[in-house]
Amino acid sequence: QAQLVESGGGLVQPGGSLRLSCTASGISFRDYSMGWFRQAPGKEREFVAHIRTTSHTYYADSVNGRFTVSRGNARNTVELHMNTLKPEDTAVYYCAAGRTILSSIRNPDAYHYWGQGTQVTVSS
Repeated sequence: QAQLVESGGGLVQPGGSLRLSCTASGISFRDYSMGWFRQAPGKEREFVAHIRTTSHTYYADSVNGRFTVSRGNARNTVELHMNTLKPEDTAVYYCAAGRTILSSIRNPDAYHYWGQGTQVTVSS
């Protein structure tokens, strides 16, 4: 049974940093592309970052240059390093796994498995 578990969320001041982790089990992790999405209250789930099985990475314009996604196939983990955080980054962050084609990486429906989410709050 596939399972994704996120960790690392919390409260941070504007300008601060956080590292989110997602550990996968029950899937052949190296065969899946991984995505990070976020959802703020009253808003739709939005794409944040994506890492292919080749480790090529893609980012939303709003986080490009501030966030970095990486993966460790030996440990079945994907991480999201978030720097220079802003209040508008406040959301529940989700990791997702899918055999996605490149044109669909920003579409939540392209992913097969999802974690339960972890809250990130950026506030002074």
